[in-house]
Amino acid sequence: MMQPRVGPQLLLPASPLFIWASLAAGLAVNMLPLGRIAWAPDLVMLLLVFWGVHQPARIGMGAAFVLGLCMDVQQAALLGQHALSYTALSFLAITVHRRLLWFSTVSQAVQVLPLSAAAHVIEVLLRMAIGGVFPGWSVLLAPLLEAALWPLATWVLLAPQRRAPDRDENRPL
Repeated sequence: MMQPRVGPQLLLPASPLFIWASLAAGLAVNMLPLGRIAWAPDLVMLLLVFWGVHQPARIGMGAAFVLGLCMDVQQAALLGQHALSYTALSFLAITVHRRLLWFSTVSQAVQVLPLSAAAHVIEVLLRMAIGGVFPGWSVLLAPLLEAALWPLATWVLLAPQRRAPDRDENRPL
């Protein structure tokens, strides 16, 4: 009789198609014409941090820069505003990815909060440097919501990697 597995589950490699499809879906949701609310979570930021932590060799600062430019063009923002904040966020996520994976999902969410807050601060400071108005203190809610979404994002985005490659009653993965 086999003993039940103790410890973290082994994951299959992430499909590059799935990674890019999730980033494209996040970009599409960010581009919805909902009247950009200052406290709305930025899904592209959340996905960049997630994939930067879980797949740093596949999603790096180049992808973050391109996605940031797409957001800048779509929102008619200062060209490079989102690109700079996404690139800095991606750098920070890749920097802490080995340490972050040792913690539980809730502890990871707490540690993702300062990364997300730093990216939002960069965006707000750049916007104000060119003469834009301060969006209000509600902008501080966005990093909190992104950190709160971290456990859900982890569960959803790691689900395809949790499946067994060859299901077998005698060899549970």
